[in-house]
Amino acid sequence: MKVDLSKFEWTREPKNNVVSDDKVEIITEPFTDLWQRTYYHFRNDNAPALQMKSEEEFFSFTVKAVFESKHRFDQGGVIMYLDSENWIKASVEYENEEIGRLGSVVTNNGYSDWATTDIDASVKCMWFRLSRRQDDFCLENSSDGKNYKQMRICHMFNVKKEVTFGIYACSPEDSSFKATFSEFDLGECKWLAHDGQKPDEE
Repeated sequence: MKVDLSKFEWTREPKNNVVSDDKVEIITEPFTDLWQRTYYHFRNDNAPALQMKSEEEFFSFTVKAVFESKHRFDQGGVIMYLDSENWIKASVEYENEEIGRLGSVVTNNGYSDWATTDIDASVKCMWFRLSRRQDDFCLENSSDGKNYKQMRICHMFNVKKEVTFGIYACSPEDSSFKATFSEFDLGECKWLAHDGQKPDEE
């Protein structure tokens, strides 16, 4: 189902952005980031996010991200930002002229983690898919918008029935780049119910 971008709202709107009927462009601002505590022992919570709200407990949200990143840690992708201490994001993060970090961060109760895999730095386009099954979530990526690969499954401890999700882009160091998002889609959950071991009785 095509997404109505007029229903999206900014959390920290960037100075330079363009939102049309089917595309969003963000020019990142220097020293913008999202991270909480773990390993680095700092708290960064100033990256922009453009999101919509939904009470649907089973859905999949997909978006195509094209990025002109060129400086260490430049990043952009999909996000579910609930508040400063509880959020999920998946992106391609620039590392150097040789590699990028295809990764995801899950932040629960004010502590972030980071799971990554190295990809070639020439990759400047990626599709991301965020799927919800009640309080559990799945992040996937695709190089062609058709064949998706699982990045991670996680649980969010403080999720409520209504969640906010969408896109983000930021430049944690002294940098700026353009991220373009298109092919927004929201529909039935493509992360199917598990068909193996039965759940334990609680």
